[in-house]
Amino acid sequence: FDPYPVDKIPYREGTRFVGDRFDQIYVIVTAEPNAGDSVKPRRLTSINAGHSAPEWSADGRYVYSARQIDPTADEPFRSMGIFRVRVSDGEATLLTTPDYTCTNPLPSPDGRWIAMTRNPVENLTERMTYLSVLPTDGGEVRDLGENLDRGPEKLAWAREGGALYYTAGWRGEAHVCRADPETGTAEVVHSGAYKASAISAGPGGSLAFAASTPSGLIELYWGAPGETGFVQRTFFNQPLLDSLIIQPTHELNFTSADGQSIHGWYILPVGYEEGEQYPLALNIHGGPHAMWGPSEASMFLEWQFHAARGYVVFYCNPRGSDGYGRDFYRALHASWGEAAFDDVMAGVDALLATGMVDPARLAITGGSYGGYMTAWIVGHTDRFVAAVSQRGVYNLLSFYGTSDVPSLISDEYGVLPWEDPELLWQHSPVAYAHQIKTPLLILHSENDFRVPIEQGEQLFAYVRRSGGTAMMYRYPREGHELSRSGEPLHRISRLQHMVDWFDAYCQ
Repeated sequence: FDPYPVDKIPYREGTRFVGDRFDQIYVIVTAEPNAGDSVKPRRLTSINAGHSAPEWSADGRYVYSARQIDPTADEPFRSMGIFRVRVSDGEATLLTTPDYTCTNPLPSPDGRWIAMTRNPVENLTERMTYLSVLPTDGGEVRDLGENLDRGPEKLAWAREGGALYYTAGWRGEAHVCRADPETGTAEVVHSGAYKASAISAGPGGSLAFAASTPSGLIELYWGAPGETGFVQRTFFNQPLLDSLIIQPTHELNFTSADGQSIHGWYILPVGYEEGEQYPLALNIHGGPHAMWGPSEASMFLEWQFHAARGYVVFYCNPRGSDGYGRDFYRALHASWGEAAFDDVMAGVDALLATGMVDPARLAITGGSYGGYMTAWIVGHTDRFVAAVSQRGVYNLLSFYGTSDVPSLISDEYGVLPWEDPELLWQHSPVAYAHQIKTPLLILHSENDFRVPIEQGEQLFAYVRRSGGTAMMYRYPREGHELSRSGEPLHRISRLQHMVDWFDAYCQ
């Protein structure tokens, strides 16, 4: 389009502008056709909304899918509903109510239930996800597993017996749980030092899941709960791991300033010698409601790279992180920086108390909300000698007007920008950027539509114009996922610039 028409939000996401094509549902005959039969896919849906991958009903008469209830509304993720689509004629029936946004429909093999994940629309982004089931013959949605207080991630019905298996994060890991749709209760059926990222149920109560561990990347595991345990079945990443020095991860539990217990981990540098002091590389996760742990596959090699370059690596799950219950999850409300600052700094002090870290050589980095916290921390303390802020949110007011998820701000702070601009400014790192004297490297992507590059531009200008030391690298063609799925040379460049910046001030 030239010019490009914009009539709803978001009008761009990922690394592209949103077009007028949507994922629709089709069916196709896979049996050998009779003479004259059409073998072309038959389209079932034609509404201007993207449909999730369809799931067949037990009797084959319907498929279930999630899509936006009102395709004309902004931010589709806030108004997703579960639809039953009749295969014979494509008639779609909404099965859920608009006060919850519902995703991941999964019919049970016996045809009695539809499992789903759902979130209350009110203050959606700071509300932990519910695991729920809907009776196929009508009735109220039932939430499962509230006794465990864990948010569901991946779902799989047992082939026999009616149990619903799911993975759920807890204290830095993600384990396998089982819920009973009749009673609503759930239990952990397998736990350990791993983070499960996919799950599938097989015959005879067997389960397969993919998981990463503190010493390895994602592989496939198989077994039966309560019997011989789970056995690793693939070793795709072993040749890479065999060629590297992998440093073990150490747990660190500590107390924040107000007495709140906080959970963290550290990795010692390659060649560590007891009695020596080393520079620190503090890493802060995004979200703000993400959860890190020693089995975090997306950060595993990055943390090992920092350790290989001579740093003690430290990360923790401050208030607002997933995996510690609903109250902990919501503890950041209207206080992104202030609430987490004490938690993170208490962890730094706990690590310093061990004597392993040189207090004069502290470096800090983080991405997205972690970038926000990096800028917030160096705007409120001069204890760090190097900082690398990545794809961060720095001005809550302008972020609301440029991001593809503006309601992240109104959910988390309880106000719209025009209702209380003073509040949002007070909680924006750029309001304190003139106080940043820590040398600051800013990494941002040109096509980041989750946290647009204007955020990084503002932080760079504020720090530089107020007399601070600032450098910015802009990555063309990349979006918010640069560190995880960007062009390989850009991913290498990002890591190299980060550690070079640390080295310039810490080594």
